[in-house]
Amino acid sequence: MIISTKRGTPAAELDKIIREFEAKGLSVTMIRGTDYNVFGLVGDTTVIDEKQVRANPYVENVQRVSEPYKKANRLFHEADSIIDVGVIKVGGSEKIAVIGGPCSIESEEQAVRIAREVKDAGGCMLRGGAYKPRTSPYAFQGLGTEGILAMAAARKATGMPIVSELMSEDKIDEFEEYVDLVQIGARNMQNFQLLKAVGKMKKPVLLKRGLANTIEEWIMSAEYIMAGGNENVIFCERGIRTFEKYTRNTLDLSVVPILKQKSHLPVIIDPSHATGDWRLVESMSLAAIAAGADGLIIEVHDNPEAAWSDGAQSLKPEKFRAVVEKGRKIAQVIGRDM
Repeated sequence: MIISTKRGTPAAELDKIIREFEAKGLSVTMIRGTDYNVFGLVGDTTVIDEKQVRANPYVENVQRVSEPYKKANRLFHEADSIIDVGVIKVGGSEKIAVIGGPCSIESEEQAVRIAREVKDAGGCMLRGGAYKPRTSPYAFQGLGTEGILAMAAARKATGMPIVSELMSEDKIDEFEEYVDLVQIGARNMQNFQLLKAVGKMKKPVLLKRGLANTIEEWIMSAEYIMAGGNENVIFCERGIRTFEKYTRNTLDLSVVPILKQKSHLPVIIDPSHATGDWRLVESMSLAAIAAGADGLIIEVHDNPEAAWSDGAQSLKPEKFRAVVEKGRKIAQVIGRDM
């Protein structure tokens, strides 16, 4: 971190600033100039709050040289992290993980039926919403515990790990017992109290990007979870909100190479929520594989016209199978399997 002070800063104030940084365990190098003084800080600058430094009336400018995250930073963890989700490994050079299932769990029979179809088509995990964050308070909110138990029955029937969204701390014990991959949704990406609580869990976490969050903010949310002790985090890009109306959100596939450069954590893509249109899911899935994504999470429903939520963006099982088959060919081109 580089900090410059204003012209005419008293020597006593300069010494005070140096002492404050050294007290935080940082090495301080100062370059004295005719008009300005510049401090170079070396060490763990994640302990520094830039806004607090700028609040000093004698500070002119603050500039970070390295990112404000440490545990999620590839600089400190050169090898790709491989996250175990039940029997499935995600990340590195492992097979590209394909997660499929309905937006909402509607019954145990439905969960088991679609799980079998997903597995038969080449999927390796079942996704499903038991607790649903809906924009309208009058929309279907999910089956709750009944939905989680339905997914657990589907896992027993197929052997596939299950993925579901955690919305509140009071359900952590339930998720710890039944869910293999705990999803933190876009609306909760910066629910810092929930992130801290999830950081104490033993289960891996699928962290979705917020609707209007930068990549750095997203990584910092992963840092919250990792700082709590849970370093098994997978990023999930699900599209960001822009001015575009032809898609539900705008799928930012550039996050794949950027995250691979900045972080060692795996990244998967959600083309269903990103596009909001089942007709666009295949193209975006193949593009995500080509971009280097470690997995896909796709909504699958055998009767989308009657789905309790998000039927318009759900693939029928036969279409899901076609995506997987085409995806394997793209994966081979980039040296991966699927």
